[in-house]
Amino acid sequence: MYIKSISLKNYRNYIDLSLDFHSRKILFIGKNAQGKTNLLESVYYLSCLDSPRVKTESELILWGKETAMVSSVVDKSDFDTELSVKINPPKRKELKVNQVKKTKSSEFCSNLSVVSFSVNDLLLLRGVPDDRRSWLDLAISQIYPAYLDRISKYNKIRTQKNNYLKEIKGNLNADTSLLDVWNTQLCVSGSNIIYLRLKFLNELQKIAIEKHFQIASDEYFSMLYISTVLGDINFEDTLNITVEKIAELFESRLEERKPEEIIRAQALVGPHRDDVSFFINNIEAKKFASQGQQRTIVLSLKLAELELIKNKIGENPVLLLDDVLAELDNNRQNYLLNAIGNETQTIITSVDTVLFDNEYLKDVEIFTVENGNVK
Repeated sequence: MYIKSISLKNYRNYIDLSLDFHSRKILFIGKNAQGKTNLLESVYYLSCLDSPRVKTESELILWGKETAMVSSVVDKSDFDTELSVKINPPKRKELKVNQVKKTKSSEFCSNLSVVSFSVNDLLLLRGVPDDRRSWLDLAISQIYPAYLDRISKYNKIRTQKNNYLKEIKGNLNADTSLLDVWNTQLCVSGSNIIYLRLKFLNELQKIAIEKHFQIASDEYFSMLYISTVLGDINFEDTLNITVEKIAELFESRLEERKPEEIIRAQALVGPHRDDVSFFINNIEAKKFASQGQQRTIVLSLKLAELELIKNKIGENPVLLLDDVLAELDNNRQNYLLNAIGNETQTIITSVDTVLFDNEYLKDVEIFTVENGNVK
């Protein structure tokens, strides 16, 4: 899988841009705040219709404009697929695959798989739980595009529940029949989300352990899923767990914490409250790992994500490296570039070419970015 071309209209700081790619190694160079990251973001957006950099899609549109267009031609399984998105808030996005309109996000997002590795990802361990949930959900969506629809459905139900909780806030004698309806729907939707998260993380951890060992052979890497439904669990303990069992536990936890939810007027149980914790030699990395150790963990996770997606979809996803090489020492830089392989299309942003040796640059297509202009 690789991107053959991309076009942007009124996207971020790009008025009208069209680029053709002829290599599996693409390098965008330029000073900071010129638009390099926006280019990578547009590719990522085409893969999952989301961006970790924005709260609302209107932020993606060039200042003063009402709509933006992002389109691309993707080679998948030796067939060209044309993707296009019209961002037109507050209306729904207009999605097209080979000029045919699509109404479901999953139908669109199944055409391009991407792994993104940015400077912000290096803060994954130190960030808030929402950062880790976003990383996890977007990573899963690269393998199971329908997962995004499940997240969207779950969040809509949760919003309705929260609105009702605000109406009855503090009234423990209120009629909770409508609350029970929302809780039943949350159990069905949320248990599927938790199940897929556990399945994904279990498979990801197996690969990440190997990647981590190759960089730091004296350290053992592991993860825990911190669940408001299941508690803190090792993935080995969930290998035989079913969606039905999760739903049963979900229902029990909701009933148990119903009075607290009414008092606080918030949905307190479910995947929207869950987290992931990382460990080195069974010691929590967030609290005790050095900066170098934390970066090794994130690097291992990203390379594991790349390999897992390839194993699942049968093709190499596109890899986006956004100014991340400058933040890694020589050992981790070399490991990353050598681990990628020549079959993976890699799109990199950097201030200059200093970080790359001549051998790597031999077959790289280099673009210069300056104030929204690309040469």
